[in-house]
Amino acid sequence: MARSTESEPETKTTDAYRLIENEDKPPDIKYEKENSWVAGVQMFVSFLLAGFGMVAASLLLDVVQHWDVFTKVSEVYILVPALLGLKGNLEMTLASRLSTHAHLGHLDTSLGSLVMGNLCLIQCQAVLVGFLAAMAAVAMGWIPEGEFDIHHASLLCASSVLTASTASFVLGLIMIGVIVVSKKMNINPDNVATPIAASLGDLTTLALLSWIASVLYKSLGTSLVLPSIIIIIGALLVPVCGYIAWSNDFTRQALDEGWVPVVSAMVISSAGGLILDHTVSIYTGIAVYQLVINGIGGNMVAVHASRLSTQLHTGQKEGSVIGSTTKLLLLMVIPGQLIFIYTIGYLRAGHTSTTPTFILIYMSAAMLQVFLLLTISHYMVAWMWKMGMDPDNSAIPYLTALGDLLGTALLGVAFSILYAIGDKDSDLGD
Repeated sequence: MARSTESEPETKTTDAYRLIENEDKPPDIKYEKENSWVAGVQMFVSFLLAGFGMVAASLLLDVVQHWDVFTKVSEVYILVPALLGLKGNLEMTLASRLSTHAHLGHLDTSLGSLVMGNLCLIQCQAVLVGFLAAMAAVAMGWIPEGEFDIHHASLLCASSVLTASTASFVLGLIMIGVIVVSKKMNINPDNVATPIAASLGDLTTLALLSWIASVLYKSLGTSLVLPSIIIIIGALLVPVCGYIAWSNDFTRQALDEGWVPVVSAMVISSAGGLILDHTVSIYTGIAVYQLVINGIGGNMVAVHASRLSTQLHTGQKEGSVIGSTTKLLLLMVIPGQLIFIYTIGYLRAGHTSTTPTFILIYMSAAMLQVFLLLTISHYMVAWMWKMGMDPDNSAIPYLTALGDLLGTALLGVAFSILYAIGDKDSDLGD
């Protein structure tokens, strides 16, 4: 028998972010037990795509680092990891938010409002994040040399702001498309959205940054007009997009909560960068493996957090620390890492031989990193929910930054052990 809309209040969009008891689920939430093998295949394929996207970004960086703008304006090279890290967090939190909305049925009932609110939200966040990353690069380039170059600073700010703004708009539309298509094809967006966001985000942002910085470099030293216009337009976009996002029920909470995690993640990742800087000076071969261990670990914990957040939003019971999702993800660590280790070996990108001893110790570090991340994710998402914060907005930046820190530290320990036991086939310092 059809229920009268007058007898029961409609579910408001603002109710999207409250815990719903199983017996009180609104009719747009249809929860069916997910087949573990199907979920595993969906996640593994998306991890492979993300991994190869990461490899493609590394190969692109290897090409563009020889361009004039990278060699003459060294701060652009400093800008790359900061901008990619900050932008990556924006894309993955967007993917996690939209996945939850897909499960809550809001893509069917309020797609237009969701698209407008989220595109304006990430535009506002991206411009500010682009400016923040540029300022960090300017400071890191200025402090050692002791002199400030206004032309270099304007080039960095304009390139970073325009790259972040353009990439966010394009990737935002792509992620909305991916999640809509996933739901149509009966694929769980929580399993595929965050890794796809990560892989497309790095490649797109790096390609745009390289091209935009090269174009602006041609006017370097002659005029500040073009960079100034770009920065002013970016500054005007922030309040306009921020107001639209604040006026939207779907994005108001994200606009309020999304800043501290993203900035905190940059600080945590910087600590990982200091560890990497120290270990690379001792073991040259560590750099390329750091990309793999951190990339895979970050993607896995992002999927884990996204799935946990959706469970809480849709009123499902909180599982144990070693739940089915955790077991599935841990099972994927070894095959996933092996694929990329041998890909690196095939491309001859690493300086370290893949001996059995190396693989054993490296895999131990990778397994420990992912296990620690998934455990932290379980408790962090539950704690944020109890504190009234939305894990979709706040958890992933902290977790991916912790992944960078743990991965780099554990990799340093692994290489130290290899050096100590005398694995002579591993050219650790070559």
